[in-house]
Amino acid sequence: MTTPPAPDGRGLSRRGLFSLAGAGVVGAGLGVGITAAVTQSTASTIRATDSFTFYGKHQAGIVTPAQDRLHFAAFDVSDITRAELAELLSDWTYAANRMTAGLGAGPYGPTSGPYEAPPDDTGEALDLPPSGLTITFGFGPTLFDSRFGLASKRPDALIDLPHFPGDALQPALVGGDLCIQACSDDPQIAVHAIRNLSRIAFGRASLRWSQLGFGRTSSTTRAQATPRNLFGFKDGTANMRAEDTAEVNKQIWVNAGDGADWMTGGSYLVSRKIRMTIETWDRTSLHEQETVIGRTKGEGAPLSGGSEFTEPDFSTLGREDKPLIDEKAHVRLAHPTSNKGAEILRRGYNFVDGNDDLGRLNAGLFFICFQRDPRTQFVPLQLNLAKNDAMNEYTRHVGSGIFAVPPGASSGRPIGAGLFD
Repeated sequence: MTTPPAPDGRGLSRRGLFSLAGAGVVGAGLGVGITAAVTQSTASTIRATDSFTFYGKHQAGIVTPAQDRLHFAAFDVSDITRAELAELLSDWTYAANRMTAGLGAGPYGPTSGPYEAPPDDTGEALDLPPSGLTITFGFGPTLFDSRFGLASKRPDALIDLPHFPGDALQPALVGGDLCIQACSDDPQIAVHAIRNLSRIAFGRASLRWSQLGFGRTSSTTRAQATPRNLFGFKDGTANMRAEDTAEVNKQIWVNAGDGADWMTGGSYLVSRKIRMTIETWDRTSLHEQETVIGRTKGEGAPLSGGSEFTEPDFSTLGREDKPLIDEKAHVRLAHPTSNKGAEILRRGYNFVDGNDDLGRLNAGLFFICFQRDPRTQFVPLQLNLAKNDAMNEYTRHVGSGIFAVPPGASSGRPIGAGLFD
């Protein structure tokens, strides 16, 4: 990307510059930023040269066309002041605005600046196009404890998730004060983003857990084909699409009057790391697999008939007057008609984290969803699935997080600025 930098009235803080490159760079190039609009693509495959504007009413990476690669990270904030927390978010905004436009995290980049100091960008994205990079920030419930005077700012919808039946959560994979979701069609670009934002946070926030993902498991625009999960089934056929403007406004964006004013235009992110027992599933008959899901494995059509996008008919009976779509089938239990009309925007990814000590694939789905209010959307839906879904025999939830995703930033008003008004 060759978009030239343009002044936005600020740059990295002194502490951010120290974190990136050492004392030698402080005092130079502090006014560099990106204000130029960049191209947005709705194609089924994002081109390498495509980029998404970081500034906007809503954060990118929610209804943006889902990219193929993910690096997700949760952070714990260190023993810092409220002002230092605000400064960190401002520094992250500055760097994210640059990186999504295809530039380095800092004003110099990986090959220039003071020679006796570390470069202010790590350099692995040098010469690579942005490949549709989006960077999305969120705030966990623990950020609103007594440390920063933000308790009164905690939205009612930012709940502590309940313990769901069957949860096997590992403490090291749960929670976080802050989160960053970096998505791109090039894994190196996504990793570069998290790596450099982590450097900027040095001394102010530390990595709690992170997850790499590949092969998106949902489509967020109608131009995208439905992908498949590691069970081999199409995933996200009934997912909401960006073109469904009325539904997106109703189900995804926080509206004025919903609660905390600073969240208007934002959303709520829930992440769940779901380990799949791949080996057991692979030994299961095709008939059983399709019964568990409620769709055909090839076309992705509901077992009640039709093609992939045919609406499931849960009343149609088959042999012995049993429903063609089993009462415990995933597609039935996840359907809005089984959840009082509640819908979520899915944006998950496959993962393979090597193998465990028994030689089994440590693999599954890193589930991400966005919604207007998790109390009435994700929580009742997940409770329904946790209690009744036939798929539970082949999965277990090992990681979890919930984050308030504020509205988008603008030049001179960094991400989360409403917290400090």
